[in-house]
Amino acid sequence: MALHFEREEYAQRMDRLRTRMQEEKLDALLLFAQESMYWLTGYDTFGFCFFQCLVVKADGTMTLLTRSADLRQARHTSIIDNIVIWTDRTNADPALDLKNLLSDLDLLGCRIGVEYDTHGLTGANCRKLDNQLQSFAELIDASYLVSQLRLIKSPAEIAHARRAAELADAALDAALPLIRAGGNEGDILAAMQGAILAGGGDYPANEFVIGSGPDALLCRYKSGRRVLAEQDQLTLEWAGVSAHYHAAMMRTIVIGKPTPRHLELYEASRAALDAVVATLRPGNTFGDVFAAHAKVMEERDLTRHRLNACGYSLGARFTPSWMEHQMFHSGNPREIAPDMTLFAHMIVMDSDTNTAMTLGQTYLTTEAEPVSLSSRPLDLIAV
Repeated sequence: MALHFEREEYAQRMDRLRTRMQEEKLDALLLFAQESMYWLTGYDTFGFCFFQCLVVKADGTMTLLTRSADLRQARHTSIIDNIVIWTDRTNADPALDLKNLLSDLDLLGCRIGVEYDTHGLTGANCRKLDNQLQSFAELIDASYLVSQLRLIKSPAEIAHARRAAELADAALDAALPLIRAGGNEGDILAAMQGAILAGGGDYPANEFVIGSGPDALLCRYKSGRRVLAEQDQLTLEWAGVSAHYHAAMMRTIVIGKPTPRHLELYEASRAALDAVVATLRPGNTFGDVFAAHAKVMEERDLTRHRLNACGYSLGARFTPSWMEHQMFHSGNPREIAPDMTLFAHMIVMDSDTNTAMTLGQTYLTTEAEPVSLSSRPLDLIAV
């Protein structure tokens, strides 16, 4: 069995979950988010968009309903003992198989929580689920019950986050010698991902972002590679990954001499990041963090060039995104607490002058000041 944590760790997570289920008066919980299943049991797979569900009863018993392709995967990577297979076939309705399973588990007429807000439950499958279960049980939207528990990291999880940050640093170190006039974006990406895999890390939950020239103003991955010019700009967003735990970083690197606008946007980004880090303390909220960022950008007349979020919680995540549900955006009341791993990013894209600037890395919150998990400096990189 390939587990990344001791069984006692999983037992503690189950105890926390059962407490929350009791508070919400839930007789059972239907988990569709792959990261929830992974956090609770170690179950590690992909292809979860094809319908699978982990049924957790209030007494802590668990049953996984999945496809035949994942039977051995679940046995090998998780602590789940009870696995039921639904059969791939024309006009299959796995939600009916789930209803039959819930009936066998004596859950007819019970109060059942459902993880609706996840890419592990497609719209089509959600319709099937509701069609089968609306008259079977009282369904409660429990999309964020496990997600909220996962915000606070255990010491064992923090160890993986620290290792992920070391791998992120190694990826930057591997990239820098290749970032020069004539350098190829494909070589840079290969070196970064290669450093992480060679260091024992994983693929990330979403693609690394790379863009140069006009594409440096994008903050999403796109297909296509480019060779760097004598005077250029390169935006990178990547994450080191250890046992699916992510530590993200972001930089815009100038090839040649930085323009005055590059310097201006860097100074604003650094000031905003400093303001954000000063706010990453217990007693403040995720909304307060965004407000600190927005204030600096407004003072420098950069509001229309910034984004409407400046970071989010990180943890063990699966495709298509390494972002957690909790983001630094206006009005988010979620309180900062110790032992969160939070990615703070400053993204300023000036389309008027075609100038990009980004700066970001992952922090561990404490009882007082946050700790940067990266050991690399925040200085502007110009090559």
